[in-house]
Amino acid sequence: MRIVRTKHIPFGHFHAINLLGVLFVHPGVYLSQELINHERIHTAQMLEMAIVPFYAAYVLEWLIRLALRQGNAYRNLSFEREAYEHQGDTYYLQHRRHYAFLRYYNRSRTRK
Repeated sequence: MRIVRTKHIPFGHFHAINLLGVLFVHPGVYLSQELINHERIHTAQMLEMAIVPFYAAYVLEWLIRLALRQGNAYRNLSFEREAYEHQGDTYYLQHRRHYAFLRYYNRSRTRK
């Protein structure tokens, strides 16, 4: 994964964002192994969904969760829940099943 440090991307309070497998990080943000692994999980999700459908599904799920007011819409996304749950497992991608994020669609989180 290529890492680009820039003060322009990402916007808002986020420290890093993975766009097309390139990790954009604000200067001064510590890149922990967990953060890098989290973003690698997103890259695997993107690749198995052929990139554009990943972004469409990500935004659609976020809008639905936002509209339904299901806690923190971002943290409740199936893609994020998979990545957060396994970011500490450096071997996760070696045994991860394809479309593993699907098992997180119906399980609810109340974390805000």
